[in-house]
Amino acid sequence: MEKFVKYFVLILMVSAFIMAGCSKDDDDDPPAPPPPAKFDVLKDYMIANTMDVSTVIDGWIITAQDVNAKAIGDFFIIDIRSQQDYDNGHIEGAVNTTLGDILTTAEAATKPILVVCYTGQAAGHGVVALRLSGYSDAKVLKWGMSSWRDDLAGKWESNVGDAAIGNPSWIVPPGAITDPAEFADPVIESSFTEGAEILAERVDEMLANGFSGIANGDVLGNPTEYFINNYWAAEDVVTYGNITGAYRLNPFTLADGTYKNLDPSKTIVNYCWTGQTSSMLTAYFYVIGYDDTKSLKYGVN
Repeated sequence: MEKFVKYFVLILMVSAFIMAGCSKDDDDDPPAPPPPAKFDVLKDYMIANTMDVSTVIDGWIITAQDVNAKAIGDFFIIDIRSQQDYDNGHIEGAVNTTLGDILTTAEAATKPILVVCYTGQAAGHGVVALRLSGYSDAKVLKWGMSSWRDDLAGKWESNVGDAAIGNPSWIVPPGAITDPAEFADPVIESSFTEGAEILAERVDEMLANGFSGIANGDVLGNPTEYFINNYWAAEDVVTYGNITGAYRLNPFTLADGTYKNLDPSKTIVNYCWTGQTSSMLTAYFYVIGYDDTKSLKYGVN
């Protein structure tokens, strides 16, 4: 009996030693790495699939003259003006829809898509959505319907002015652009984990929000409230000046890391000459995670 007890105790000791060793091994296992940030997943997907901003805004616009030269029938024309204005007159063959429904309407396209609005600005949001959704040759009608018929140019002509002349928030030539700084990446909240799914979700959100524009009076009235991005060439700033405090992020891409020069904590205002290119940028910036981004309506015109 005594031998049995000793033998039993020995078995218990060996078992305890083995269990302790296993427990220690388990404790030493490295923790699982955290999942990649949704922004990084989206960024890498877009770079890998030729969706960097430099590609998306390449060849994105066409004039009324060039449309007529090619023949209207060469395009699937989507008109995103109001139903009433569409009914009052539209380009032959154009289909009326809203910005929010543009992807659904585009499913019927069998030809390159041309997006038409009033002034060429809201259409930029639609073309970014289309180009990021497989319609890589979609284009904006430059100046919108303002360029198609003289009697429809009122929306553009009534917004041409000289609000910046003599305004203390406009730095006269040669201008003074703010040196770029590096900021944190934007944070994207999504239940999806794959780049394609995150992209589709972001595009849908951008379209649902509608055209994101801001009036010149709001920006000139308090420019320090915004992160202002001048999307001109450097020599144009020297010639015309710039809005006080403006940065100049041009060129800008995901691949080269210059997106880090955007501040996600502030309202970003993009401005260009006419508000058409800045509309494209604004839509793209929203998609990649800069939720509070606006286009200066009608640009410096």
